[in-house]
Amino acid sequence: MTGFKRFAYVIGGLATLAFGTPALAAGDAAADEAAIRSLNQTWIKSYNAGDAKTIIGLYAENAVLMAPGAPAASGSAAIRDYFVRDVAEVKKAGLVFSVLGKTEVGVSGDLAWESGAYLAKDKAGATVDKGKFLSVSRKKDGKWFMFRDIWNSDGPIAAAAPPTPPKK
Repeated sequence: MTGFKRFAYVIGGLATLAFGTPALAAGDAAADEAAIRSLNQTWIKSYNAGDAKTIIGLYAENAVLMAPGAPAASGSAAIRDYFVRDVAEVKKAGLVFSVLGKTEVGVSGDLAWESGAYLAKDKAGATVDKGKFLSVSRKKDGKWFMFRDIWNSDGPIAAAAPPTPPKK
């Protein structure tokens, strides 16, 4: 092979890498974005079904859950304890959660985030809570897991009970 042909092949290969990679990366980003949205949909569906086991499986082993009105739950055991209790209470109360509108998703390498708003309704269809959420996920062995998860109510903070007057 002549020097010119070798040079042309090298340049052609570099051009393919340079110009072909963005299209490939865009396809990967779209697939990752879809996977993050699917992760959230699985969470909502499982939560509404009272399926704590599936929810727990969506979290990384070293994840941190920051639910409203509760201390942060760090790690699989604490997250399991939280959801086993919480999902049972929600199912008993007949609450149904949904995401409002389209969420925002961002992906950068093996990290991704999703944010949006949620709505909780009771059995009669009345709104009992509305708020926002942010989940950060990490890809491990080709699969996405929630790594940090927080949601906050838009409602007012519950007032503390007035102090009990002293007995006379």
